[in-house]
Amino acid sequence: MLSPDPQPATEPDQTLDLRRRARRALEALPPAVLEVGRVFADAGHELALVGGPVRDAMLGEVSHDLDFATSARPEETERLLRAWGDACWDIGKEYGTIGARKGDVVVEVTTYRTEAYEVGSRKPAVSYGDTLEGDLTRRDFTVNAMAVRVPSLELVDPHGGARDLAEHVLRTPVSAVQSFDDDPLRIMRAARFTAQLGFDVVPEVMTAMADMAGRLEIVSPERIRAELERLMVSRFPRRGLEIMVYTGVADVVLPELAELQQTVDEHRRHKDVYEHTLTVLDQAIALETGPDGPVPGPDLVLRLAAIMHDVGKPATRRFEPGGGVSFHHHEIVGAKLTRKRLAALRFDKQTIKDVTRLVEMHLRFHGYGEGAWTDSAVRRYVTDAGPLLERLHRLTRADSTTRNQRKAMRLSAAYDDLEERIAALREQEELKAIRPDLDGTQIMRILGIPAGPVVGEAYRFLLDLRMERGPLGEDAAKEALLAWWAARS
Repeated sequence: MLSPDPQPATEPDQTLDLRRRARRALEALPPAVLEVGRVFADAGHELALVGGPVRDAMLGEVSHDLDFATSARPEETERLLRAWGDACWDIGKEYGTIGARKGDVVVEVTTYRTEAYEVGSRKPAVSYGDTLEGDLTRRDFTVNAMAVRVPSLELVDPHGGARDLAEHVLRTPVSAVQSFDDDPLRIMRAARFTAQLGFDVVPEVMTAMADMAGRLEIVSPERIRAELERLMVSRFPRRGLEIMVYTGVADVVLPELAELQQTVDEHRRHKDVYEHTLTVLDQAIALETGPDGPVPGPDLVLRLAAIMHDVGKPATRRFEPGGGVSFHHHEIVGAKLTRKRLAALRFDKQTIKDVTRLVEMHLRFHGYGEGAWTDSAVRRYVTDAGPLLERLHRLTRADSTTRNQRKAMRLSAAYDDLEERIAALREQEELKAIRPDLDGTQIMRILGIPAGPVVGEAYRFLLDLRMERGPLGEDAAKEALLAWWAARS
C-alpha cells in the first residue's frame, strides 16, 4: 500500500513525503477508478495506474489523464471496459490500447507491452508483455516507471522512481543508450520533462542524448512537434531548450536556434544573440496574462516567436567599417526561416502564419522610437498586426534586454507612448477593423465599372486615404474617389 511508514526502513524522508502526497491525491480519485480495478481483478487480470498519473500524485496533484496498464489482451480489455463503462472505443488496438468512459471518468487501458523501432522505420514494433514490472522497464524515465495497482493501491516502483523524483533528476530504467535506441523520441522527452518538471538529467542520459541525437531523424516530424509544443508551454521552457542546444538535439530539431551561437563575437562588438533570445523568452513569458487577459499563458505563439525572432541574424551579420555590426533585414530573413522550420515540423497553418508575422514585425516599433509617427503610421501598425497586436506588444517589450538602464527606460517610455496613442485613436475609431468609407459595390456603382482588378485598385486607394486622414464619410470619400478616377483616366 502507499503507506507513510518507511519501505524499506532506510527510505529517505523526502521519499516518504512523496508517498504521503500520493496517498492523499489517490484518495481523491473518483470511485469509478477503483471500480474498474475490481472488474479486472474479478476477471483474473491485473490493472495498474501507470506513468504520469502516479508521478503527479507523488507531486500532490490529481491527474485527469488516467492511463492504465493491464495483463489482459486488447480483446479482453475491450470486453471488460464495455461491461464497466457507458462507452468504449478503440484508440489503437494494434498497440493494445482501448479507451472507455463512465460518467465523467475517462480511462485508457493498454496491455503490458514492449516496443522498439526497427531499422529504417518511423513506427515502433509492438509486442505484448506478461508482467507489470516488465512493462515499467520499457518506459522512458524512472519517474514515469512507477505504478499503483488498483483497487489495492499498492505502489510498484522497481527502478527507484520515487527516489529520483525526490532528488529532481531524470534517469532511464535501463541504460540510456538502450532506452533511446528503443525509442529515439525519448531524447526529446528528456528535454521536455526538464522543461515541465524543472529536473536535471543525470550525466549518463546527457551523454546518450548527445551521442544519439541523430537517431531523431527516423522519428516522424509530427511526434517531434508534439514534444516541442509540450516543452514550449511548460513551466521552464528555457531549461529544455538549453539542454537541446547543449547536447546537439537542437541541431536536428531546431537548428536555427542552435545556430544563434555562431553570432557570439569574441571582440564583444554586439550582444550574444543566443543568450539574448533565451532572455527574451523569459521576459515574454513574464508578460503573459491570466485567463481573462489579452494573452493568456502559456501562449505557444508568443513563445515560439520569442525564440525565433532573431534567427535571421547569423545570415545577415556584417562587420561594418569603423567596428560596427549590422543585421540588415534580419527580420525578413528570419520570417522566411521561421515559416520553413515550422512547416517542416508540421505545425498547423495558423500557428505558422502567426509566428512568422510576429517575427517579421518585431522590429517595426524601432522606427517609432527614432521619430514621431503620424496617426497614419500608428493605424498601419495596428492594422498590419491585426489580431496579433497584443502579442506584438509583449514580444517588442521582451526584446529589450539592454543593461543600459537609461536606454531601457527610453525604449519602455516610447512603447508606453505608442500604446497610449493606439488607445486614444481606438476611442476615436475602431482600429481593429479599419475599412475604406466605401465598399466594392459602392465603388462599382459610383464609377460605373464591373467587378475586376480596377475595383481592387480603387479600394486600396480609399484604404490608404482612410489610413492617412481617418474616417472621411461617404460624401467626402466619393468626391476623393471621383478625383482619383479622373486623374487616372
